[in-house]
Amino acid sequence: MGSGDWGPVLTALVLFVLLTPGLVCQIPGSNGRVAEFHSMRTSVASIFVHALLFFAFCAIFMVAVGVHLYAG
Repeated sequence: MGSGDWGPVLTALVLFVLLTPGLVCQIPGSNGRVAEFHSMRTSVASIFVHALLFFAFCAIFMVAVGVHLYAG
């Protein structure tokens, strides 16, 4: 069995947890606020913004930086 590259998997997992709307922060916040921290609420706009941020950070870390982690 060969060793797989776990870097992209772990990067995506950490970013998914950190960028969950309402867990750490919510962009845009409710009531006209730019951001809210630990609100545990979400909206369609914040889901869209966090999805774009997730895609952008994944692309940066996996393509531009080239994060690699080999188990073995």
